[in-house]
Amino acid sequence: MDETKKLICEVLNEIADNIERGDFSKKVSIGLTILGSELGLDEMIKGAEFTSKKYTDFEIVLIGPKTDSKLRTIEANTPEECHKTMDKLLESGEIQGAVTQHYDFPIGVATVGRVITPARGKEMLMGTTTGTASTSRIEAMVLNAVSSIAVAKCIGILHPKIGILNVEGSRSVERILLEMKKRGYDIDFAESIRADGGVVMRGNDLLMGTPDIMLCDSLTGNLLMKVFSSFTSGGDYETSGYGYGPGVGEGYDKIISIISRASGTPVICEALRFCASCVKGDLVKLAKEEFERANACGFKELLVKKETIEETVKPPPKKAVTEEILGIDILDLEDACKALWKEGIYSESGMGCTGPVLLVPGDELDHAILILEKAGYK
Repeated sequence: MDETKKLICEVLNEIADNIERGDFSKKVSIGLTILGSELGLDEMIKGAEFTSKKYTDFEIVLIGPKTDSKLRTIEANTPEECHKTMDKLLESGEIQGAVTQHYDFPIGVATVGRVITPARGKEMLMGTTTGTASTSRIEAMVLNAVSSIAVAKCIGILHPKIGILNVEGSRSVERILLEMKKRGYDIDFAESIRADGGVVMRGNDLLMGTPDIMLCDSLTGNLLMKVFSSFTSGGDYETSGYGYGPGVGEGYDKIISIISRASGTPVICEALRFCASCVKGDLVKLAKEEFERANACGFKELLVKKETIEETVKPPPKKAVTEEILGIDILDLEDACKALWKEGIYSESGMGCTGPVLLVPGDELDHAILILEKAGYK
């Protein structure tokens, strides 16, 4: 009887809190699978209970073995059973979103993470952090831009500024996104804090949180998430950020967010909050609309890989190369070099302090730039 009275009191207190805040909206339910953490079952439960006290506008449903927690629990006794149960609950609508570990997303779906950068304490989305948008890095990063914009809008950043991390493929991604903008796709770009500026971001920009969205491939994003979230703890306990985020892809209709097996209470808490925000902001609908806008500008045809110049192209007679041409992706560098050879201009590829460069004779610089622009390398 005492337990019944206690439960009634808790419900009445919650209703009173909602009245005081003027919050009469129906709560969304977010599932949390609690098996599989390297930090143990207790840490997962602690994270969930801490969240339920900090945020009262959504319900947390534990998916896992029975525990002493007062939170609603749906029983599942292995990680595999947890995922099966989670999927069923999502399909039935009993929960509207879920936070879990090691989920196998289909190809075409990748997660958009959210970190707090150390230099300024600024929030930054990382697109993406796990999953595979495409088996081609360049295509994946372009798709990641569309997915990340949808997530940004979902959490209230209506005109997010995008930066492209300086990894292989970044210059090709830049060209495609700029062409999408020319064709009418609404996209804004950040400017690097480094003296030479540009949309391609350096390590400094990562620390500063220069863009609202940092585009990268999932493997790089996953590594960065781990560094951002656990650099103060030595690596075995993630203390900061919002987790690896929701899986997003064209046609994907679930909101499943990822945390690491090393995610501690602070990250579990904000990952649940992030997931609830994506449910309330209707991420599935926003992603559908964002991909429709991208498709309307013909972005998929821009993703078709350019044919490479045949290997039989030989260099013209060697000349002194004194001028640098910047802005060519390292994946395109050798082909760009051969494009100049084909037109009788001697060139060499190299690596400068800001990335890959083409070296050409000083008296042929302007002609070389025109050739590269015509061929689509700049």
